[in-house]
Amino acid sequence: MTSTGHEKTIPTADLAPIEALGTDGAYRTRNRDTIADTSGISLAELSIVPPLYVSRTLSAQRKSGPLAAAHRQQALAHAAQVFATADIAGLDFGTYVGLASRMSGLPIAAMRAGARGVADAVGSAFDAVRPARPVGAAFDWRDVHTGTGGAVWARRGQVFAVLAAGNGPGVHGLWPQALALGYRVAVRPSRREPLTAHRLVHALRHGGFRPADAVYLPTDHRGADEIIRAADLAMVYGGQDVARKYGHSPTVFVNGPGCAKVLITADRDWRDHLDIVVDSIANLGGMACVNATAVFFEGDPVPLAHAIADRLSAIEPLPAEDERAILPTRRIDEALAIANYLKATAMTTTPVLEADQVVADLGDGSAALRPAVHLLATPEADTLNVELAFPCVWVAPWSRDDGLKPLRHSLVVNAITHDDDLIDDLLAEPTVANVFRGNYPTHYTTPDIPHDGFLADFLMRGKGFISD
Repeated sequence: MTSTGHEKTIPTADLAPIEALGTDGAYRTRNRDTIADTSGISLAELSIVPPLYVSRTLSAQRKSGPLAAAHRQQALAHAAQVFATADIAGLDFGTYVGLASRMSGLPIAAMRAGARGVADAVGSAFDAVRPARPVGAAFDWRDVHTGTGGAVWARRGQVFAVLAAGNGPGVHGLWPQALALGYRVAVRPSRREPLTAHRLVHALRHGGFRPADAVYLPTDHRGADEIIRAADLAMVYGGQDVARKYGHSPTVFVNGPGCAKVLITADRDWRDHLDIVVDSIANLGGMACVNATAVFFEGDPVPLAHAIADRLSAIEPLPAEDERAILPTRRIDEALAIANYLKATAMTTTPVLEADQVVADLGDGSAALRPAVHLLATPEADTLNVELAFPCVWVAPWSRDDGLKPLRHSLVVNAITHDDDLIDDLLAEPTVANVFRGNYPTHYTTPDIPHDGFLADFLMRGKGFISD
C-alpha cells in the first residue's frame, strides 16, 4: 500500500475499499493506495491494477460488440437515476458527495451540484450527441435510401479510454456520450477523487450496461500508458505536461489547461459586469478549466483589479465540508507549495491580493486557498496562461494593437463588447475553443454548447454507403 507520508493513522479495516471494476466484476488488488482528505485523514483504499490487467481488460472489451442503440439509450436513462438516488458500493448519494468533497477539496455545495450535473448529463447523453451528427449522415445504415446511397455516421474505433481529472465531478458527464455512440469505455480515475467514476461505472452496470461496456481501472503511470496504447481512442485530462506528452497524437483528445479569459472593451462599463467577472473567477472553487484565469480591460485596469480583489477578499476560508464554503482546500504543505509557485511566477507583476496571503490554515492540517489577484503592465501571454486550481486571476490592459495574441489558447473567451468584428475575429481564431458574449460567466454550460468541440467530432466519422 502506497502512502504520501502525510496521512493520519486510521486502522486499515476502517478504510472504505474502492475496487477496480473489470469485465469479470470487482477486483481488489494487493497493491492499494490510501486516499486521504485534505486534512490528511485516510478515508479509503483504492485498488491499483497492473498494466497486464489493463491490457487483458481492454482486449476483452474489444471482443464485445456494442449493445443496440435503443438498449443503450434506455440504460443511460436508468443509470442516471441510479447514480443520483441509489446506495452504491455502500454509499448513498449524500455520503458519496461528502467524501468526494473531502478528498478533492472542492466545496461540498459545488461537489453536490456537479454530481447532480453528472446525472443529468448521463441521462441526456443521447440528446447531447445528436447536434454533432452531420445532417447528411444517418445514425444507422438501415436509414440510408436504397439505390441512391448516402452517408452513415460510424465509430472510428471500438474502445475509448479516459484518463480523468480529479478537480471536480463534471469531467464524468462527458465520456458517457461515447457509450451512447456504442463505444466500450475504460476509465482511469484520478487518485485525488476516485469516487465519482467508481459510482458512475457501478450505476451504468445497474442501469443495464454489461461489465465489458464500462470498466474502472485505477492504475499507475505505466498502467495509464497501457490504457492509451490498448484503446483505439482516448481522452486525457491534465496540465501542460500532459498536453506536451499527448498533444501531437491523432488518437488522443487532450483536455489541458483551460486558460479561460474575460475581455471588456472600452465601449462597456466594467462596473456593470463585475458580478460576471467575479463569478467566472471564483465559482466551482476556481478549480475548473472553465474558470477565468485572466481579465483584460481596454483602458486602465487598476480600478477593475482592485474591485475584483475587494469582492474576492470577502470570501471566508472554510473547510470544504461546510455548506457555506466557496474556496478549495488542500493539505497545508501542498497549499504552501502552490503559494510559493505563484510568488515566483508573479515576480514581475503588481500584487493586489498577493501570494503571501493565499494560505489560510484551517488548523486541522488543511488550508483553504484564498484568492489571488495580480496586475500586469502589459498583456504577457506567458504569465496570463499560468492557471492554478483556486481563484487566481491576472488582470491586464488590452488594446486593439495587442490584437488576439493575448487571447489565444483559451477554452473560453467571454468578450463583453459591442464590437461585432471582434466577435468574428475570436470565432475565426483556431486556438479559442468557445466564444461567449456579454453576461455569461466563463463556466456557463448547456447541453447545446460543446465543451471543446463536440466529443462526437473526435469519436465519429462519415462513411459513404449504398445498397441495392
